[in-house]
Amino acid sequence: MNAFVFMSEPRAAARTFRDLLVWQKAHQFVLGVYSFTAAFPKQETYGLSLQMRRAAVSIPANIAEGFRRRGKADKARYMNIAEGSYSAAILTSGS
Repeated sequence: MNAFVFMSEPRAAARTFRDLLVWQKAHQFVLGVYSFTAAFPKQETYGLSLQMRRAAVSIPANIAEGFRRRGKADKARYMNIAEGSYSAAILTSGS
C-alpha cells in the first residue's frame, strides 16, 4: 500500500520548520499542555506541571532543530528525540 494514500492533497515543500504539519500539531500540543497544567494545584508548579511542560516544549523544539540538519540520519535522530519527549509527556499525564 502506498504511504501517500492517506494524504488529502499534495503539499508544497516546507521552507521553514513552521511549514511542517508535524511541528504545527506539536505546537498545538504544547498549548494544550500549558492550558491543562494551568489548572493544577499550586504545589505542583515545580513538580508534575513543570515536567509535563518541559517534555511538551521539547517536541516542537527537536522537530525545529532536526529540520535544518542536512543528513537523513541526523534528521531522524531529532525526530526520535521528539517522539521520546511525546512519550514522556503522555506518560507523565497518566494517559
